[in-house]
Amino acid sequence: MSKKAKQEAKQRASTRQLIGTKAVTDYSLQTYGHGELVYFIIKPSNISVLSEASISTRIYALMNVLKGIAEIELMCLNSRENFEDNKRFLRSRIEQEQNPVVRKLLEQDLSFLDRIQVQMATAREFLILIRLRDEKEKEVFPYLSRIEKSLKEQGFSVKRADKEDIKRILAVYFEQNVTTEKFEDFDGERWVIFNE
Repeated sequence: MSKKAKQEAKQRASTRQLIGTKAVTDYSLQTYGHGELVYFIIKPSNISVLSEASISTRIYALMNVLKGIAEIELMCLNSRENFEDNKRFLRSRIEQEQNPVVRKLLEQDLSFLDRIQVQMATAREFLILIRLRDEKEKEVFPYLSRIEKSLKEQGFSVKRADKEDIKRILAVYFEQNVTTEKFEDFDGERWVIFNE
């Protein structure tokens, strides 16, 4: 295939094809060539209020989970807005701006973003990822239940991600969108009105 033909094919590709996903199911993300991905959402502990012994216990529990399940992959995502790019842009605009009134407005915007970021206390979301490759369909759910049980037995607050969770994870990862409540299955889906 020529370079031009490849470029045209890429332009016609859907978003799902570009990011390598086939579908979002009720419990997984199906991909091209990378298996079926199942996510477990771990609710983080506030370690700032835990004693040193409690933190050591949490680390040991995580080590036990990692030793017991070889297929585990870990992910960490922002689960709140990150304003650093916007703040960097505002700082550069403040330096360039000649008009004192506009400069003062830019400084107020920068201060506002700082206040919002402090209020939101940029949170992280921790995910355990299991990559299913050639598991038989009847073995998948017992396998996933064993993993979830193992995590809970080690004291982790865990939930297997459902379809809406997976769409939100993708939106945060690819789009840095953490404010949308309901994610569409197809671009523009909310604008389609049936029977009109």
